[in-house]
Amino acid sequence: MNIIPNQTSLMIKNPMMVLFILFFFASCVSIPKYNEQIAGLHSPEDLKSDVDKSYKKLKKLHPKLYQFVSKERLDFKFDSLKQSITAPMSSTDFYKKLAPVVFEIRQGHIGISPPSKRYTKNERKELRKNEFEFYNLDFEQVEDAFLVKDNFGIDSTIIGAEVLKIREEPIEDLVREYKKYVSSDGYNTTFEDRFVALRFSGLYYKDKGYLDSLPITLSKNDSIFIKTLRRIPKDSIKNILKIRDSLAAKDSTTIDKKEVKLSKQEKKARKQKLKQNYKNDLKYGYIRRKSLPKETKFYTRNFDFIGEDSSIAYMKISNFKNGNYKAFYKEVFTKIDSADTKNLIIDLRDNTGGRLAEIAKLYTYLTDDVHQFVEKGQTLTRFPFLKSRFSSENTFLGKTLGVLMTPIAAPIELLKGSKKNGIRYYRFPSSKRNLDPDPLNYKGKLYVLINGNSFSASSILSTKLQATKRAIFVGEETGGHYNGTVAGMSKFVALPNSKVSLSFGMLQIQAPHQTEINGYGIIPDIEIIPTKKERIDNIDPELNWILQDIKK
Repeated sequence: MNIIPNQTSLMIKNPMMVLFILFFFASCVSIPKYNEQIAGLHSPEDLKSDVDKSYKKLKKLHPKLYQFVSKERLDFKFDSLKQSITAPMSSTDFYKKLAPVVFEIRQGHIGISPPSKRYTKNERKELRKNEFEFYNLDFEQVEDAFLVKDNFGIDSTIIGAEVLKIREEPIEDLVREYKKYVSSDGYNTTFEDRFVALRFSGLYYKDKGYLDSLPITLSKNDSIFIKTLRRIPKDSIKNILKIRDSLAAKDSTTIDKKEVKLSKQEKKARKQKLKQNYKNDLKYGYIRRKSLPKETKFYTRNFDFIGEDSSIAYMKISNFKNGNYKAFYKEVFTKIDSADTKNLIIDLRDNTGGRLAEIAKLYTYLTDDVHQFVEKGQTLTRFPFLKSRFSSENTFLGKTLGVLMTPIAAPIELLKGSKKNGIRYYRFPSSKRNLDPDPLNYKGKLYVLINGNSFSASSILSTKLQATKRAIFVGEETGGHYNGTVAGMSKFVALPNSKVSLSFGMLQIQAPHQTEINGYGIIPDIEIIPTKKERIDNIDPELNWILQDIKK
């Protein structure tokens, strides 16, 4: 019975199986070891080594490292940081010292995070059964007020409330602290103010770690009260929301609805409906909120006409990251063309960016000129795609796919690259000089709503529209830079000792339009900053101005 040799022979013929088994056992052992490492204190020598590693990687791969800060100043900052590390320190404390130095670079796509505790498969399964109510809250900073903008959980009464304290810490102290761990492109401040509110729960988690409950002091209608947010079973939230929605719709029969046996024709119709719903979810960019029933849907891309006729169209795009954007824009501009719409409003507020290909496609519907959307990207590496695939934060499967793709990807990247006057460039499909407008291109009046969270891809699109005098911009200065941004394919670096993670883009992406005033975003033609009262009263002053302008 030659069992062992046969198994060995099978494994040799299947190297992927060998890698998987090795990775599986290594991960089982590494979780306790990793958690022990990040929970302990690290020596000054190890932390200084991590400082050197982070700066070395940035100098090697970031193409615009000294765009907003001089090399001398940045060298001084990193050297001063090393000199200040004189005693052992935890990973989280090290992160809090390293982040402000890294953000001196003033490039908004640079990210830095402390390490998080890892869990076994069974532990993750147990954790997923509960939902932390805190993560269902959306916040907004308006004037000096920090407001609950929305709640995707059970208690809708706290929407519009002003946050005064979290635990016993004043909210203004937390916001001031978290601004140290956020950076815009250049010197503008609108992004920091807005983004801290947009990502507040994530920043709080990085600071405080895993929590089971969280008391928040709120103010609403001249009343101050404390709301304690807890981890509660997901199923209980969904059931409560289903009952609430059913009662609101006066359709209590759906609560105890018995399953009805369907005919063959009905099953076919239901299958077709589900298929169509799936296509629509892709087209509009379905956003899954885990705490909500599947029937409650939110989308990345939304479109409708305002008013009784079709003379004003409104398109709200939350980001450019997910879904079948080509089908959406084709559908929307077909409707606009058929309705002979005279005014189009594109809302890019709180749109932090996404795919270059999507904004390039959208622009073809907004111009009637043959054009170049962006210039070739500047880079310091010939292989940005492969560098991103082999990032330390990538999964084992992702790295394995990177290895398998290298024989194909490497020649393609070499073909996309070029070098001129000592600068290395990377060609995008949208950097061609003779891009055609779409036959359905819209020629009417265009308004664009922007704010400090209009970032990255939103700013690239806005730069192109403003430079060509195609649109009227309303709102506040964008958080993204007018003269481009370092984004595209990102490099992730896990520092070997502290396990603090660093990420940054490797491609400078910019429209073929530049301004001499460096370091600022797209400045609106009409600046309108909402007030606290307007937000609490659910008034949209930016959109209202546009509607009044159209009436005039």
